[in-house]
Amino acid sequence: MHCANAASSADTLAAVAAEVRACRVCTLPLGPRPVFRVSTTATVLIAGQAPGTAVHATGIPWNDPSGERLRRWLAMDRDTFYDESRIAILPMGFCYPGRLPNGGDAPPRPECAPLWRARLLAAMPAIRLTLLVGSYAQVHALGRGPMTERVRDFRAFLPERFPLPHPSWRTTAWERKNPWFEAEALPALRAAVGAALLQ
Repeated sequence: MHCANAASSADTLAAVAAEVRACRVCTLPLGPRPVFRVSTTATVLIAGQAPGTAVHATGIPWNDPSGERLRRWLAMDRDTFYDESRIAILPMGFCYPGRLPNGGDAPPRPECAPLWRARLLAAMPAIRLTLLVGSYAQVHALGRGPMTERVRDFRAFLPERFPLPHPSWRTTAWERKNPWFEAEALPALRAAVGAALLQ
């Protein structure tokens, strides 16, 4: 990329990111605290669902047990994972959405992705691989469809995308029922991320 274009993208990305951080569109139980990481040089994008309470408290994405599991899947240390010059993190909803009556986290707010994702992504020209982590990210990018079948069919989405289950504690039983995930999908995931980071 030409230096002037790189500077322009960086200015645009910084301006949009500042708008996101100032966003007050939604009424939220813990108040607004958009949590995301972006840069014009990142080649890998992690698209998840929405921050939980631990992430809301720290302002650090994936700073919870789900993040630990995701980093194990990636075979990646925290320093690499949080190097935003290489890895961008954009959930479907940037703020903690609250709880459901059954005790689980509420879905990402529907206003968030349409408002911000396209504008942020347009200013991140270096992205080569997007990890679609969980059903919400997959539905947003691919339309409705069964999560397990999409993850099993990961090769069909490469090299641009890699669908993954959400790495919550609930995934433990899912992994036991789907041993191909560890045997086939995780080695391919690590190879795809490694190749994208080298670009």
